[in-house]
Amino acid sequence: MSGSVGHPNHSWRLDPAAARDLQRELAGRVIADRPLGRHATVGGADVSFNKYSSTLFAAVVVLRADTLEEIDRAGVVAEATFPYIPGLLSFREAPPVLEAFARLSVKPDILICDGQGIAHPRRLGLASHLGIWLGIPTIGCAKSHLFGDFDEPGPTRGQWSPMTDGEATIGAVLRTRDRVKPLFVSPGHLCDLPGAIAAVLAATPRYRLPVTTRMAHDFVNELRRRGET
Repeated sequence: MSGSVGHPNHSWRLDPAAARDLQRELAGRVIADRPLGRHATVGGADVSFNKYSSTLFAAVVVLRADTLEEIDRAGVVAEATFPYIPGLLSFREAPPVLEAFARLSVKPDILICDGQGIAHPRRLGLASHLGIWLGIPTIGCAKSHLFGDFDEPGPTRGQWSPMTDGEATIGAVLRTRDRVKPLFVSPGHLCDLPGAIAAVLAATPRYRLPVTTRMAHDFVNELRRRGET
């Protein structure tokens, strides 16, 4: 991957032990208590792959924050340079996302990632890792639970319960639609938890998943179909 993408903080080609050590180091750079300011655009990032394949399909879409109208998109098909290891997925998925981000004509003010932020055993999920490289506010918005203790939130849209690790609150289990499975939201970088919750709800006017995630996922599937024909 080109070193011109983002800030060249480190190599992506590490062994798992070194990658875990680096996560702990980079977690110290994460800012997860900054109020999220007003933003005109919001991005969504998604990565997909076929089982048993090393080919990754990554996409970033950019929408107007007020209307959720798409204004830009970019996609990448790349070969993975890191194995699939739970807890270390950013070393596999971040490089193609960064490449897709670099191809955008319009860069988003904030980025919602289909993955974790600080709700991660070493406080550095995909959203946090990307945020450090890109230097923009990022938010983790995952469909499934990875780390942290929580109680089920109330049944109506907007209700949430904290995800905790000991005394620390690391995210929220957020209901985005009445009586539908919640999402697992956490700050990535340059964003606090209230801002992350508000941004996800603003991008989720109707369905369970944010429009950013849905559009990025649809684009990824389009890339996969092209690659299979």
